[in-house]
Amino acid sequence: MKQHMRAWLGTGVVVASAGLVLAGCSGTGGGGTSPSPTAGELTASSDPLTVMIGSSGDAETKAVTDAVAAWSSSSGTKATVVAATNLQQQLSQGFAAGSPPDLFYLGSDAIAGYAGNGSLKAYGDMLSNQSDFYPSLVQNFTFDGTFYCAPKDFSTLQLVINTELWSAAGLTDADVPTSWDDLASVAKKLTSGTTKGLVFNGEYARLGVFMAQAGGVLLTPDGKAEANSDANVEALTYVQDHLKDGSFAYAADVGAGWGGEAFGKQLGAMTIEGNWITGAMTADYPTIKYEVVELPKGPAGAGTLQFTNCWGMAADSPNQQAALDLVEYLTTSKQQLAFSKAFGPMPSVQSAAGEWKTENPALVAFLAGADYAQGVPTQAGASDVIAAFNTQLETLKTSDPKTILDKVQSNLEALK
Repeated sequence: MKQHMRAWLGTGVVVASAGLVLAGCSGTGGGGTSPSPTAGELTASSDPLTVMIGSSGDAETKAVTDAVAAWSSSSGTKATVVAATNLQQQLSQGFAAGSPPDLFYLGSDAIAGYAGNGSLKAYGDMLSNQSDFYPSLVQNFTFDGTFYCAPKDFSTLQLVINTELWSAAGLTDADVPTSWDDLASVAKKLTSGTTKGLVFNGEYARLGVFMAQAGGVLLTPDGKAEANSDANVEALTYVQDHLKDGSFAYAADVGAGWGGEAFGKQLGAMTIEGNWITGAMTADYPTIKYEVVELPKGPAGAGTLQFTNCWGMAADSPNQQAALDLVEYLTTSKQQLAFSKAFGPMPSVQSAAGEWKTENPALVAFLAGADYAQGVPTQAGASDVIAAFNTQLETLKTSDPKTILDKVQSNLEALK
């Protein structure tokens, strides 16, 4: 997957590992700044703010920069937006030098690393709009019982279909898959020449939807490892069967960097992606006509994965009061809807749902997934385990699913 897509998502191990890089540095001890305030207090000063983002492209950078500039003008506090070229590296360098950005994009799978070493200010309970965030998103950014940071947006994964290739294969609306058998059937019919029926990234952040549909998880909410469950074995075996018969394929195996690129180049007639694909399609593949539908149900019912970032606040920021005010501005319903129009993310506040659905009728499937989506594991060290899992998944076509999952199970149990 492209680096900028990972940065926007905060999913995988690119952003997540930043928190682990920092495990050796305290949020208060590295750079000669004054000690952070005790819990419940915020620093206040006339210092300007620095906001670091991992942008999906020019549209996102402009939207965030314009919003921050508007807040700055009304508040009187200067603020600068930095679009990181490598969010992981630049964040870790900033913290190591004792000069981190005041606010920054932080993935849910990075929360444990940052919060655990004192790099983050926990301000979640101070938010005036706290009750408006989706509860599942609040949980994503809760560590050791403390709500740390405001979810800035989110997405679920759903099925994206090339409607012209769909029609050319003789398929109609009645053929939209609602089960695994249906998905296998239409993928076979859509496979022709260099076009595979379904193409997606060969990583947990995509294959995990099948695990969820089978009733599987990597870790239970109370932290118990269940990676090698029968449900997860069934899910990976299903994917393997169709990688072998050629109707499914990994993006890398068709010469694409991520599922959206494969879909845009018509190397895949369907893909599994989040709503960030809309921006990529508009910018890079504007002639491709497509439809978004909910993923088919598996043996255990509906299932998908959910990804989110929060506005992380540095424990060493000298102007946390202004940073909190900025976060509240950026997470209003009005501003989140503006971001959605600009670059595609779904608002993290429930009050924006109705208007978002009205404005995005073709993308409602993504929001529907919020009712049954799983978050990625947030426990300390889980992102490293998932990184190793991703390496193993690259060879799923020729490997034993149970053996792969046994290794993941062992690695997760070692986190305790």
